[in-house]
Amino acid sequence: MDWIVSPDHDGRALSDVLPSLLGAMGVPRFADSIGFPACRNAAVLLIDGLGWDLLREHAADAPFMASLLTSPPLKAGFPTTTVTSVTSLGTGRCAGEHGLVGYTFAEPSGGLLHPLSWGTHGTVRDSAGNRRSLLDRWPPEQVQPTPTMLERAAAAGIDVRTAVPAEFKGTGLTRAAFRGGEFHGLHALGDLAAQLLAALGAGGPVLCYGYHGHLDLLGHVHGPGSLPWRLQLTQIDRLVTTLAERLPPAAALAVVADHGMVEVDPAEALDADTDPALQAGVRLLGGEARARHIYVEPGALADVHAAWRERIADRGVVLTGEQAIDEGWFGPVVADQVRPRIGDVLAIMRDSGVIRSVVEPGESALRGQHGSLTSAEQLVPVLMLGG
Repeated sequence: MDWIVSPDHDGRALSDVLPSLLGAMGVPRFADSIGFPACRNAAVLLIDGLGWDLLREHAADAPFMASLLTSPPLKAGFPTTTVTSVTSLGTGRCAGEHGLVGYTFAEPSGGLLHPLSWGTHGTVRDSAGNRRSLLDRWPPEQVQPTPTMLERAAAAGIDVRTAVPAEFKGTGLTRAAFRGGEFHGLHALGDLAAQLLAALGAGGPVLCYGYHGHLDLLGHVHGPGSLPWRLQLTQIDRLVTTLAERLPPAAALAVVADHGMVEVDPAEALDADTDPALQAGVRLLGGEARARHIYVEPGALADVHAAWRERIADRGVVLTGEQAIDEGWFGPVVADQVRPRIGDVLAIMRDSGVIRSVVEPGESALRGQHGSLTSAEQLVPVLMLGG
């Protein structure tokens, strides 16, 4: 299948970014497989949704960042979704080890975990209509028990900081992926720039993680390449330009992304909730619109696999979870506790295909989507400044 960009692991993946930056800082037991400049202080700025293909296609809207496209792209991993990617970045491990295997995935009580809210997904909600929290019943430190890169850096004597929106403080995803750093809550773009520059200009050694999410938001709502998306891209280009102009000596800034995005037409979606062929034998439907985890009833694996393969046909690829594990989609190691979180069957879509579900009406109706293994979703830039 020539449309699939395999998430193989050759030292140039999102999971390699923080180990490589620590290696560039000269921290013992870390090696730089990406090629960052030697530095005393380092920061990584993650631009949510900025795919390699999108940046090249819209270089006129981001001329400075486009001028930095001098290194080969990184691979986001599988699935190409924020939950999985930022945890790969934050832990230095692939999904098979860190365990956050998708936008939603099976949790021990029989439902689906929605990691962005760390609550139940779908129709299981509290009396106020909100997702029921799983922070106590399935805490992030249990779901993702390996030390984060921030914890490992702090143990090595590094001043570790995070510069992310203030509402991220104490969330399940923050605890799973980025526990261990000094939290700096942001309220606006100026906060982000100021916190990154403060970290990069400190006495050192300092490692800082920063996050910007608005490009992804506008891509979902209006579509990648839309005018609102392009204008947001221009604002980000100005942010990176400002950081480059004020970058202190002996400091390095890496600008990366967690995934790309494709434009879709929701009217052409397959509907998993009304198509009998896609319902028979299915216990839970997780993942997201372009990369579905399908959990089957006992004894139904072969039938569900065959039915989904026939229904999806050449619009995507359908394989068993074991096949995906064997092919390394979740990384070279899949922990025993992670295997039950991976769908018994996986369905990933090519081109602009999506698989809709009525339990996520907002998500299924978005104009921009990601999760699959096309180059537009899998390949992300790594822009290097300073050193």
